Amino acid sequence: MPTAAKLIGAVLFAALAWFVSVRIIEAMPEPGGTGLLAPLNAIVGAAMGWRVMGARAGDGFVPAIGYGLTTVFAITFWCLLIWSAYEMVERSVRGFYGGPGDALGGMGDLMIEYSAMIVTPPVIGAAVFGSLICGLITEYISHRWS
Repeated sequence: MPTAAKLIGAVLFAALAWFVSVRIIEAMPEPGGTGLLAPLNAIVGAAMGWRVMGARAGDGFVPAIGYGLTTVFAITFWCLLIWSAYEMVERSVRGFYGGPGDALGGMGDLMIEYSAMIVTPPVIGAAVFGSLICGLITEYISHRWS
């Protein structure tokens, strides 16, 4: 059932995912080839804002902080999974892997590599602070328009 909290959660976490993606692009050693990074991450942010934060809004402001952090961790996980799968498929097409098991293992390695790349103070700070603000705003909206 659509609610105002789900809509606001989707919009806010999509904007947060876009903002954090820009911080990631700035932190990358060579920022070429990042054309779809921010838009795709924003779509994932909207989906997680709707499904994770928006669905749990209304429980109070203290739990909203935890739900906001949970939402940003879910966004991070799914974005890492999507982008490592994309890179794995590109490498597979070029014959980089010996078989499906190697490809899936390579995808896990890529997730770890990408995780290490995004662990920088600007990225972590933006994600954590932004998730707190987005969670509290979503909670406020759920109380205001329920």
